[in-house]
Amino acid sequence: MSRSRKPSVFQVGKVRDDGRTVVISGWGLGLCASGCACHRHPVAGHLAIAEDQAGGKLGLASYAADGCDCCEAWTADELAAILRDLDTVAGLQAQEPLAG
Repeated sequence: MSRSRKPSVFQVGKVRDDGRTVVISGWGLGLCASGCACHRHPVAGHLAIAEDQAGGKLGLASYAADGCDCCEAWTADELAAILRDLDTVAGLQAQEPLAG
């Protein structure tokens, strides 16, 4: 397993795959771990999501003239795995009652 740098996720959305088309919606992305300036709009300073519908990827737009290599987009499979993991965690029952 290799580690790669991805934009942070602050809002979980949906991934729908009907076998022909993959739709990724509702996800909120923040800065990557390096927090580089290439993702901030040069005038407004905001972040923008870059969606590759054909490739099924979701990442951050880069405003650097020569592109950026500080992070890579999330794939639909990776986002679907996050959803599966969240469902698994939500299904776990606490081993001990909460203190209080």
